[in-house]
Amino acid sequence: MGLEVLNLTVRVRDKVVLRRVNLKVDYGTIHVVMGPNGSGKSSLAYAILGREGYEVLEGDIRLDGESILGLETHERALKGIFLSMQDPPVVPGVRLSTLIIASMNKKRGASELTRISDPRVVKTMQKVASDIGLPLELLQREVNVGFSGGERKRGELLQAVVLDPKVVILDEPDSGLDIDGIRKVASYVDSMRIGGKAVVLITHYARMLHFVKPDVVTVLIGGEVVARGGPELAFEVEELGYDGIRRKYGGLQSQTLNT
Repeated sequence: MGLEVLNLTVRVRDKVVLRRVNLKVDYGTIHVVMGPNGSGKSSLAYAILGREGYEVLEGDIRLDGESILGLETHERALKGIFLSMQDPPVVPGVRLSTLIIASMNKKRGASELTRISDPRVVKTMQKVASDIGLPLELLQREVNVGFSGGERKRGELLQAVVLDPKVVILDEPDSGLDIDGIRKVASYVDSMRIGGKAVVLITHYARMLHFVKPDVVTVLIGGEVVARGGPELAFEVEELGYDGIRRKYGGLQSQTLNT
């Protein structure tokens, strides 16, 4: 089935950041969420993961048909939802490789989180890191300490690939990347779809979409869905801008879960 967001309204402190948002992401598909800065894209990702301070006033979030609203953030992650954040945090004192190994062991229910129980995990980490252009020495560095913006994004993608979640939410995965980096990331994003994952790709412009073709595109402005369509909608955004998209569609598609 996949991930469903149903009529979701969310408040952060005294501000409503999402209004009656509907979204459906089936397994084996890429659903792109586009919008200008401050449109609620990251708020949607945080609400799905249950970040503290994001209060659901109305609606539901379901994974494989079951509501996850009552679950804590770490419980949603263990259910198979992964978020690559727009601005990945620095985690002093924890190596990137250790974080990945501990996360995998936690997912498997192991008692010793930092023990390498399967040597193939290390080989997989090294292969994926090489493929996406992340220097191997960064695997032994503290998470994001001294990393460039592009290296932080590659480190997040590495986690998304190795941890093998069911739902992958990528918030601005092309930020800080050059054109070769974007091509590599796009290739892995497409491989996630081929591997049967539900992928939510959040962006405010369409440059990555020249290299990976989404199944569905949703445009979010002011916390509301104003348009939904196929991959051609992303390039309409490039041509018309967000003001033009709002004028053309006017939010008439905001309440449908279909393409």
